[in-house]
Amino acid sequence: MTGVAIVGAGMTALGKFPEASVKSLTQQAVGEALKDAGLDISSVQAAWFSNSRQGLFEGQNGIRGQCALRPLGIGPIPITNVENACASGSTALFNAVSHIAAGFCDVALVVGAEKMYFPDNRPMMFRAFLGGTDIHRLEEFERKVAGWAQNLVPEEFTDQSQVQRSFFMDSYAGQARLHMQKFGTTRRQLAAVAAKNHWHSTMNPLAQYQHDMSIDEVLASRSISWPLTLPMCAPISDGAAALVLCSEKMARSLYADKAIGIRGISLLTGISRADSDFSQHIGRLAALDVYEKSGIEPTDIDVAEVHDATAYSEIQQIENLGLCPIGEGGSFSEAGHTRLGGKVPVNTSGGLISKGHPVGATGLMQIQELVAQLRHRAGKRQVPDARIGVAENGGGFYENEEATTVITVLEKIKC
Repeated sequence: MTGVAIVGAGMTALGKFPEASVKSLTQQAVGEALKDAGLDISSVQAAWFSNSRQGLFEGQNGIRGQCALRPLGIGPIPITNVENACASGSTALFNAVSHIAAGFCDVALVVGAEKMYFPDNRPMMFRAFLGGTDIHRLEEFERKVAGWAQNLVPEEFTDQSQVQRSFFMDSYAGQARLHMQKFGTTRRQLAAVAAKNHWHSTMNPLAQYQHDMSIDEVLASRSISWPLTLPMCAPISDGAAALVLCSEKMARSLYADKAIGIRGISLLTGISRADSDFSQHIGRLAALDVYEKSGIEPTDIDVAEVHDATAYSEIQQIENLGLCPIGEGGSFSEAGHTRLGGKVPVNTSGGLISKGHPVGATGLMQIQELVAQLRHRAGKRQVPDARIGVAENGGGFYENEEATTVITVLEKIKC
């Protein structure tokens, strides 16, 4: 164990909420987390605040956490603002865990809040994603991903210039084509992942989408960037999540019935590798690192939440986590092994593609789902006897993969 536990978790519903603000979303999520922990705001000794969009859309370039948390009565404590693309929330968690483990405080608050939906400024909603890659190499990266296994793209999908999408959908589509070319992964397998997550989300009352979809419905939907269709891609979302952390010693004495221990957490940056060398993928390296730190193996994992910004991403990440061999993520998913009732359920929340993807809050929402699972309070989507959960949260794009990845191992504390 890291010596740190989660004793409170809360999140908002996800969706497109034009009238909501970063402050209102923060207030709701923090209130839920503190209520879950049975604490008030005065008990918090340090806080981390994750957000990626407010500076661009609202001009709040600094002190975002102070502006969102001070109205709630927090202070005078250290508040740290964190931005690390889609891995911002889990990066904030990594820093809070390190702070408590070092003995600097006993109780910490970690918050992620994001307003991404601005209907009066749709072009900016999509341009905002460009900040998640190296803008000085953007044209190079665009040419690179467009060329990956381009021979697989049917002629009718070669020109999708009129389709509104983020650069990230093109990058994931290119990665998917490389995987298809090397391992024989199919579009139907991608659709099976999306259909599974849409089904899971029907059991999550906080999910942005709560309607079931068949594999054929996913395949017949509008193309975004071949081989990806709309239901295979994460939507633009508003939402917030918050966690209350404390020392393991405090958790054992005060929260024996609900504390979830952080058994290990790893934050890595990628390395230069060949585009098709999936064995050196950043997610694989991070998984090996956290397994060594936490003393577990892939076979110990009962439930996982992975960063399925697209359906392909889930296939990639279950391979990185070692839930199946590299190259077999598509067939493993199509066989139903990652569904509720399968060998190792993945994205029981509905995942990013159906639950939603409010960038700065996403990593914490994954943890919130695993906390519910390990407490055995996930309702209809509960994984029986879940004891160990793993979250993988990637952020940004650099050369041929995520720019950064955080993997967290959680376990119900035994008292």
